[in-house]
Amino acid sequence: MDKTLNAAIIGCGAIFKVHADAIRDSSYAQLVSAVDIDEQKARAATLEYECSFYTDYRELLKNEKIDVVHICTPHYLHAPMAIDAVRAGKHVLVEKPVAINLEQAQEMAAEAKRNNVYIGVCFQNRYNDTTIRAKEILQKGLLGKIRGVKGIVTWHRNEDYYTQSGWRGSFETEGGGVLINQAIHTLDLMQLLAGEVEAIKGNVDTRVLQGVIEVEDTADATIYFKNGAVGLFYATNCYTANSPVELEVHCEKGLLKVDDDGLYMIHDGKKEWLTGNRYQTGYKDYWGGSHKKLIEHFYQCIVEQRGEGYITVEESMVSLKMIEGIYRSSATNQKYSFEQPW
Repeated sequence: MDKTLNAAIIGCGAIFKVHADAIRDSSYAQLVSAVDIDEQKARAATLEYECSFYTDYRELLKNEKIDVVHICTPHYLHAPMAIDAVRAGKHVLVEKPVAINLEQAQEMAAEAKRNNVYIGVCFQNRYNDTTIRAKEILQKGLLGKIRGVKGIVTWHRNEDYYTQSGWRGSFETEGGGVLINQAIHTLDLMQLLAGEVEAIKGNVDTRVLQGVIEVEDTADATIYFKNGAVGLFYATNCYTANSPVELEVHCEKGLLKVDDDGLYMIHDGKKEWLTGNRYQTGYKDYWGGSHKKLIEHFYQCIVEQRGEGYITVEESMVSLKMIEGIYRSSATNQKYSFEQPW
């Protein structure tokens, strides 16, 4: 198959290689440009991937040959860069979070429709074999009605992680802490598997890095779903290691549990292994291995001119709304309804 899409990546930081490798292996696209304000990083990308480079993304957007732009920059740049790109007629794939607040995300969605282009969002764990199989079992009702869902994230982020970045640890530039950076994937999967959220009640706190960061390093919430299920959520960056994320769905006839990259079904006193995520990426373990599948599917949707199927801004806004709901609930000590005005 001829590669019909010319792709560029804005941001040559930690996640750059994941996207660049996926593009290099794609059947649909080729990497033609990389962008970073740090010329040394941009040049390094050019040498490794044999592409051109820019230090100003606005100059890239003037290139009519570019079809799709990957945004791999700090959180606060996602929305303005995506909006500039779609106004230039480019399709966009943006790393999570889609934006640092709902207002920005809504503007992104509106601009994509106005300019007749797609914005996809990197919630790559939706493409894990464990997620796909779990969703299939739940949709078929094989374990009966969903009663509850549990998500637990216990990771480690030290002072250097925040101070060396220049943008993490600030609401203005990161948009939050453990919720929007580390645990947003888990919140996304909880609502994807359990159903529509009705309300949320939660708390946030900074327990280890007070005086270093203004955002939270620990959060918990009870999530109320429209189907009657209840979710329990806990996330912290205060642990001493990056433990595997725990995700569990409790149904009338048993449990589904994602544990250390395997999906298990527990019923009638038996624990059955169903599938695992088969990947050895060489990247950070907690990124998972499904970026490649997500990126290839997004390209396929562009080439086939599908207006659906990929993870849209609107879909990604659910977890962002959950995060904002936890913040508001923590500030007021009240349950926050998704039905009330935001």
